[in-house]
Amino acid sequence: MIQYRLRAPIDFTALGRLRQAAWGGSSDGGWWRPVLERSLTWVTAHQGDALVGFVNVVWDGGVHAFLLDTTVHPAYQQRSIGRELVRRAARAAREHGGLEWLHVDYEPHLSGFYEGCGFTPTPAGLLKLG
Repeated sequence: MIQYRLRAPIDFTALGRLRQAAWGGSSDGGWWRPVLERSLTWVTAHQGDALVGFVNVVWDGGVHAFLLDTTVHPAYQQRSIGRELVRRAARAAREHGGLEWLHVDYEPHLSGFYEGCGFTPTPAGLLKLG
């Protein structure tokens, strides 16, 4: 059974491995520490002791929050874990108080997923800084 935890202590090594399994690249999870120090909250999904899902919520200190890094281990995808992570993240943002908007950027092939989570597609701009 999948267990969901709000702002639970993070095993950065496990988070790095989860990211690598889902997205490729390095399994170094050390860079997450300063990211999460600035986060509003995050939600994790666990199967027993294994971290199988994660989503991060950041904010501007005002009325806007942003959903980042929605990740589910490939072996656990297509089980509604991602949808539940997003649902719980949105609820936590709502309960924080003062927030009016939850934003998410995503690639076109994920539009059905995010629309199914209640997001309305909007045009957005992007400027590469580096």
